[in-house]
Order: sequence, then C-alpha cells, then structure tokens
Amino acid sequence: MPQISILGCGWLGLPLAKDLLEKGFSVNGSTTSENKLSILESSEVKPFLVTVSPEGIQGNLNDFLKDSEILIIDIPPKLKGDTNENFVAKIQNLALEIEKSSIKKVLFISSTSVYTDAENIPVITEEDIPNPDTKSGRQLFESENLLLNNPKFSTTILRFGGLIGEDRHPVKFLSGRENIENADGPINLIHQKDCIGVILKIIEKDCWNTVFNAVAPIHPSRKEYYTQKAESLGLDLPKFNAEKKSVGKIIDSSKLKAVLDYKFGGI
Repeated sequence: MPQISILGCGWLGLPLAKDLLEKGFSVNGSTTSENKLSILESSEVKPFLVTVSPEGIQGNLNDFLKDSEILIIDIPPKLKGDTNENFVAKIQNLALEIEKSSIKKVLFISSTSVYTDAENIPVITEEDIPNPDTKSGRQLFESENLLLNNPKFSTTILRFGGLIGEDRHPVKFLSGRENIENADGPINLIHQKDCIGVILKIIEKDCWNTVFNAVAPIHPSRKEYYTQKAESLGLDLPKFNAEKKSVGKIIDSSKLKAVLDYKFGGI
C-alpha cells in the first residue's frame, strides 16, 4: 500500500485517516494546532505541525511529504468575516514543494461554490464551466486550475456540496429562525461518510486527472428538507419567506456514480 499524506486532519481529514489506516495504508497527517498532535498520534497517524500561508510554509513539510505517493489537500479558504486570506498564494507555495517531493498524485478538496446560483435553477455537471460569484468560489476555482495544470503530478478535484455529519447539520443553525430566504432553492448536501467513501473509491480505482461533483442525488427544496429535518430531530421549525423568488442550482453527481461505481447514503 502506498503512503498517503493528508494536509488538514480536521473534521473530515482525521476520520478519513482512520479509515485509510484500517485499509492498510500508512498515513501522515498535518494539523496547525500543537494540541491536536497527540490526537493524531493516538490514532496511529504520524503527526506533523504544518501551516501553509500566503507568505510561506511553517513546519517540516519535507518530512510530511517524504515517501508519500498521494497527497490529500483539505484546507478550505478562510474568507469569512474579517478574514480575507490569499488562498491561491497558499496553494502556489504548496505546489512548489509538491514538485520537489515524492508525491505523484494530488486530491484537492474543493466545493460546489465554484458554481453560481441562478433563478432558473440549472442542473450542473462537470462539463459546465464554473463562474463563481464569491471570493471563496473564485479562489477555489483558481487553485483547482493551478493544480490541474501542473505537469509534475496528477490531480483530481473533488467538489463537495454542503457538508453534514452526525455532529454537524445546518438545520441546527436554522432552527427557530424566521424569514429565511431561498425557500424553494434545492439542497446540495453530502454526508461525511460519503465524503470518505468517495475519496476511498478514487484511491482504489486510481482515478486521477479529472474533476468530480460530489453531492447526494436528493434535491428537495430548502423549506421542505429543513422543515422535515427539524421535525425529525425535535427542533423548533425554521420559518421560510416564500415571497421572494428563490435561486439555486442542482449539482449532478452522475459522473462520480458511473466512473467510481459509487452509491450514496442518506442525508
């Protein structure tokens, strides 16, 4: 089994690392927090303290990448609130180091935010050229291209929809709120278990130099889905404003299901 390095062992990266270990891979994992080094080590992930910034890279990236064939990049842009980093510069710095390493294959965790919402609710496939209308989407798309166009390694882009899990669901944020917009906009969500399942399939099938949308093939309206979810969890119901016209998109994951022979779970 080849060695795998996971840059960003957080909400997704750590459980992914555990699953890879169970399958016989050796795993190097990075964190930006010294407190999490012991958590990685106790999970039998070889821990590294690595911070990638627009100015450079802090930590022992060389040893983190050493002898690994696959690198999984799971470090989302920090562009919310007052934070406005240059994410593309971070990926540029990282790419320079990947070129000098043993890494042959890169899996970049991106987002369906690279696609723009619209009033006509389009169905989006990987054939549609992204035209992101947010800072995060624009920087992700530029970073995708930067990696895809690098001839020194093979890259697969994985565009996840909204991430949910046993401990993470947007209905908890929406519960009890009123006058919520975009009532008829469709949902595009993916469960943590499917995120991991898709990544394992990409590695198993050695599927590189491509782009995948990764969203559960269930797209009810936001009002329908979150109302039902709140009811099932015993939460206060969210109240949507259906007067304003909704926008959105339906992300099609047919390519992923066909190429990887993957079956999604529930949301």
